[in-house]
Amino acid sequence: MVGKKEKAEEPPSPRAMRMTPQTQAVLRALLVNPAEELYGLQICSAAELPSGTIHPILVRLESAGWLDSRWEDADPSEQGRPRRRYYRLNPDGVERARSALALASAKRSALRALQPGLATGTAS
Repeated sequence: MVGKKEKAEEPPSPRAMRMTPQTQAVLRALLVNPAEELYGLQICSAAELPSGTIHPILVRLESAGWLDSRWEDADPSEQGRPRRRYYRLNPDGVERARSALALASAKRSALRALQPGLATGTAS
């Protein structure tokens, strides 16, 4: 159509990613050292979550463009274990993760200020 400008595709905002407590735990684990690649079980350990929980989160983060992943180059038969998939937040993902975690923290603080008893589970 003439006269209509195509909108450039914008990356998803921090609000576009579901910020469940589990997603936040994965992001915090990846932000400890953003330049370091971590494989799934390392992320599980750092986030204190089972692999069945973190892997769907990692897929969503990668699909949203927040993180990059790669398979290790090791031969599974030489290693005596399956190949590992390594994950790392990309520079844009680091920024988005920090922003999303700050937003989630601000929301929790605002809720605590409104109803302190609910935040601690002591509401009557």
